[in-house]
Amino acid sequence: MAKQDRAVRTRQELIRSAAEAFNRGGFAQSSLTEISTRAGVSNGALHFHFSNKRALGEAVEAAAARTLHHIMGSCPVGAHSPLQLLVDTSHILAQRLTDDDVLRAGFRLGNDATWHPRAQLWMAWRNWVRFMLTLASGEGDLAADVALNDAVAAVTAAVVGFEVLGRADVEWCSRESVTRFWTLMLPRLSADPAAAGIDAAGTGASRAVCRDAGDPAPLWDDAGGVDEGTEDSALLAAWSEGESCTVSHR
Repeated sequence: MAKQDRAVRTRQELIRSAAEAFNRGGFAQSSLTEISTRAGVSNGALHFHFSNKRALGEAVEAAAARTLHHIMGSCPVGAHSPLQLLVDTSHILAQRLTDDDVLRAGFRLGNDATWHPRAQLWMAWRNWVRFMLTLASGEGDLAADVALNDAVAAVTAAVVGFEVLGRADVEWCSRESVTRFWTLMLPRLSADPAAAGIDAAGTGASRAVCRDAGDPAPLWDDAGGVDEGTEDSALLAAWSEGESCTVSHR
């Protein structure tokens, strides 16, 4: 058991080291020697777990997909309106993009011209945003003149922008930045902002998650191989069908 646990830890350290390398210089410029050295293992140990750099990249992407799926799937049934859940989740995602190298690398690989992603994380986020806004529209929470596609594009692009700008200045992914965005956006989106009582700063639960997110433990548990990426791609694709989260209608 101890040997198996050690192998799991080594694999996780290699994934984390690869993510850090991809974040620094992109997929093409990252070398296996650099990754294994920073993980504190030999090249031979790296190749025991991953046959090549592509397999390692797929493991990073799959791990990031599991974290994103966990974030988007944490929907307390009946606790809040779809709009409040969207606000809360955007805060949590922005914080995790700051603190979690693997999640950040998964998103960045999707924009890397030298990488061909198996799991489109930004597409999964966009589909989830559409799902939440569709629920909000069905409950009469969206303003009558709000075009769904325009709202989805604005919210998706904002979080994409926070991640990109946050590479140089982490304040872009701060709670204050995300709150300012929602303070500007909610009066335009909501049919009755005052009555809805939506908190642009997020509910207490989301604030607690973000407050405790420093140096987060991985939400992914990569004890298997790259074949798991196929399962993650299917999970992420399910958001386009609205299958992965149930929110009760008031």
